[in-house]
Amino acid sequence: MTTTTNTTLPTTEHTDLLEALAKQRHFLRFTTRDLTDEQAGQRTTGSELCLGGLIKHVTSVERSWVDFIQNGPSAIPDFTAMTEADWAKRADEFRMLPGETLAGVLADYAETADRTDELVAALPDPDAAHPLPQAPWFESEAQWSARRVLLHIIAETAQHAGHADIIRESLDGAKSMG
Repeated sequence: MTTTTNTTLPTTEHTDLLEALAKQRHFLRFTTRDLTDEQAGQRTTGSELCLGGLIKHVTSVERSWVDFIQNGPSAIPDFTAMTEADWAKRADEFRMLPGETLAGVLADYAETADRTDELVAALPDPDAAHPLPQAPWFESEAQWSARRVLLHIIAETAQHAGHADIIRESLDGAKSMG
């Protein structure tokens, strides 16, 4: 029996977070391989979700949370004060709109990912925290550190990558994670 010694140097927390996020981004993007714009916008389950819309949503969420790390709660809307029009606009994140292309959605996601990666790599203190914005799903007066926000982005990306895998399998039988 041969044994090998792990000679890889230990990674930093920043590297670990970026690698975990990169893996989940890969799975999400991979669900769109070889699709047309029409297929990327197609609903294949009882849900309103489509592959292009999921990527748009994850892009928006990641962008907002990175803004939160940099600027605090003013970067995220006060969900308790949103109007019907605000909610309708937010719902557009979950679908491909006329004129949108899968290539454009993926390019926007890549640009957002690059921005996040640059921020994380240069993050001086992952413990720096801000109060959370007002929303019915957040505890009152809770604060999240940059680390907690990044873990949330990773979890959200992983969750939606799973949704995307189901949508893709329903679309044409292709599987991303199975």
